[in-house]
Amino acid sequence: MRCAAADSPAWVRAFHPDGVGYGDVMNAEVPIPVDDAARHRRLALAQQAYRDFFAQCFWSCRDDLAITEDRIPFVIQGLRENGGHAGYRIAAELCR
Repeated sequence: MRCAAADSPAWVRAFHPDGVGYGDVMNAEVPIPVDDAARHRRLALAQQAYRDFFAQCFWSCRDDLAITEDRIPFVIQGLRENGGHAGYRIAAELCR
């Protein structure tokens, strides 16, 4: 069995000897808050972000798409990839 560090490029191994790179961290699963207030706040933020960034990030989706807890990772991915700095900050807030 090969270790992850052996498969990583040299520049990743230089900064992360265990082979964990930027892509590994960014593609990690998003933690789900335990308390109901945090879950409702997170869901409301994801719904607002979908509406606010629809033209920039989610233009290929339906504009009336129901954003549920199951779709929050989809919203985070769209914000990270196409939301610019503002979208990236909201995605970071959704990951807390």
